[in-house]
Amino acid sequence: MTNSMETMDPTPFDEKFHAVLFDLDGVLTPTALIHMRAWQEMFNEGLSRHQGQSPYTDEDYFAYIDGKPRYDGVRDFLASRGITLPEGDPSDGPGAQTICGLGNRKNDLFNTMLVRDGIQPYPGSRRWVDMLHKHGVAMAVVSSSRNAAAVLEAAGMAEDFTVLVDGNLSKVEGLPGKPAPDTYLRGAELLGVPAGQCVVVEDAVSGVRAGVVGGFGMVLGVNRGIGADRLREAGADRVVDDLDEMAEEMA
Repeated sequence: MTNSMETMDPTPFDEKFHAVLFDLDGVLTPTALIHMRAWQEMFNEGLSRHQGQSPYTDEDYFAYIDGKPRYDGVRDFLASRGITLPEGDPSDGPGAQTICGLGNRKNDLFNTMLVRDGIQPYPGSRRWVDMLHKHGVAMAVVSSSRNAAAVLEAAGMAEDFTVLVDGNLSKVEGLPGKPAPDTYLRGAELLGVPAGQCVVVEDAVSGVRAGVVGGFGMVLGVNRGIGADRLREAGADRVVDDLDEMAEEMA
């Protein structure tokens, strides 16, 4: 796919950037809130099996889960509590006391909540995506979630992105998850735009680090609760509280 802004009108969005690569959860849609509730329910069920464990909190989510592939998040959180479980297999049922089983339990909870509660994009994110469309900027979604396509469909954004690099594609192609830059680099490759001409938009420390390591032209942090300072410390070139700020600059 060829994407060049040389034949397009100049925009307030820096002309050196030809593509925007969005994380999904917490950037385009508030699915992070659904994920957080699903993680909390799943982990607190599991922690009740272990004496002396304090409940799972939102701080645990930001420290060990946010932005990572599902099984990595399970493994890292349990390690933080000194809990060791067998790895298991991705085919494990949601009741299995394995890394994969717990991850699958969380996925079931997420899908139940998504269908029950629905999802809408952040208004500011919807507005900026529309602005980028207007100016012909190429866009992709890069997410560790295997549910990304379903979330985009539920949010009415499935037609907005020509490229989706999700957990399913990562598994097929053997791409390591964030903070490794491989998924973002794959998104840029599929758009046909060099990394140095792409903006990575992230709300997670692991995703910001992926953008920095990947040599992207700009890493834009979106502070949805983790804290602007943490995103800057991870390497974000700029941090906004809402993508409506970017839309305003293009209006």
